[in-house]
Amino acid sequence: MSSEPATTSRISSEMAAAVGGVLSERVSYPVSESDIRRWAIAVYFPERPPREFWDRAYAESLPPGGIVAPAEFNPFAWMEAGDDPPAVKRASTHPDHVEQRLGIAGPGLRFQLNGGMESEYRAWMRPGDVITSVTRLGEYREKRGRLGLMLITMLEDRWTNQAGELVKLSHNSSIRY
Repeated sequence: MSSEPATTSRISSEMAAAVGGVLSERVSYPVSESDIRRWAIAVYFPERPPREFWDRAYAESLPPGGIVAPAEFNPFAWMEAGDDPPAVKRASTHPDHVEQRLGIAGPGLRFQLNGGMESEYRAWMRPGDVITSVTRLGEYREKRGRLGLMLITMLEDRWTNQAGELVKLSHNSSIRY
C-alpha cells in the first residue's frame, strides 16, 4: 500500500503549461505505387492483397479513383525525408522522455506502461502524397491505483497530406507510476 498523501499531484505547473507542445515533426518521402504494393503484399501475406492496392486499371474503376494505400500504411516505416541512411532511431525508454523532449522537468516516476492507441483514418494516402506527422502532448490525467497515484499521458499524432487534408489522427496513452 502506498503511503503518499491523497492530495499529491504528479502534474507540475510546468507540465500543465506544456500541454499542446510539439514533441516531434516528421515529413515522409513522396508515397509511391511501389511502396503501396509492397506494404499491401506484406500486410495481407500469405493471402493475396486486394486488387485496389496493386492493379492501377482496376483501382481507377473504384470510387477512390486510383491506387490508394491501405489505411494502416506507414510512410515513415523505412525513412523520413532528410534522413541519412541507415536511419536507426530508438525510442527512449526513460519514463520522463516526453518531458525531456519538451525541455521541462518530468515527474521522476520509475515505471511506465503502454496504455494503448486509437486511430481514426480520414483521407486516403495516394501515390505522390507527402505526409507530415506532428505529435503533440495532448493531456495529463491522474488516477489512483493499487500502487498509488498513476500519471496517464496522452499524445496526439496528426498526419496530413501536402494539401492539408487530415489523413490519420492517433491518440496514444502511457501510464507512469
